[in-house]
Amino acid sequence: MKKVQDHYFRRAKKEGYPARSVYKLEETQQKYKIINKGDIVLDLGCQPGSWSLYAAKVSGPQGLVIGVDMHKVGDLYRTGAAKIISIQADIMDENIMEQLKEQAISYNVVLSDIAPHTTGNKWTDQCQSITLASRCFEIAGNVLHEGGNFYCKIFQGEDANDFVKTVNKKFQTVKTVKPKSSRKESVEMFVLGMNYTGNR
Repeated sequence: MKKVQDHYFRRAKKEGYPARSVYKLEETQQKYKIINKGDIVLDLGCQPGSWSLYAAKVSGPQGLVIGVDMHKVGDLYRTGAAKIISIQADIMDENIMEQLKEQAISYNVVLSDIAPHTTGNKWTDQCQSITLASRCFEIAGNVLHEGGNFYCKIFQGEDANDFVKTVNKKFQTVKTVKPKSSRKESVEMFVLGMNYTGNR
């Protein structure tokens, strides 16, 4: 397994991405086409920038990527890709909605690869993961354009199914995804909501 992970690390370095996590998005994009040319994409917890760079590449020069993270993100730019605007902010901040809508009235895609600072206690870590994912889902519900997509990391655990059911209420199609580039021993998984419909 270590050889596989080394492969993704080397590939990310070769292709100019800051982290191997980019392939967790790429694999889903190739299978489900969640980002389209010209899309406005919101990347929550964007540091170090791999997902934002990939989203910018896919959405192209007519698109726009807004990345949000508590930590400062360096300049992200690729020729022929969408413009990337980075906002240094806490997604839990009540003013975040206003900041996001200053950049775009609505978004086509909301992404999140956010993970909590792990404690080693599986129950605590999973609860914190669901708290973060729930906030990302709340933000998505406020900014997503009808027909938009949502792709968010969570940790597997007893609350994971409830979160998936909650997402299912607002999207036409919902899937759980475990990308090949995700470490087999990792408890992370991704929830994919496609075609935002609002409350059903």
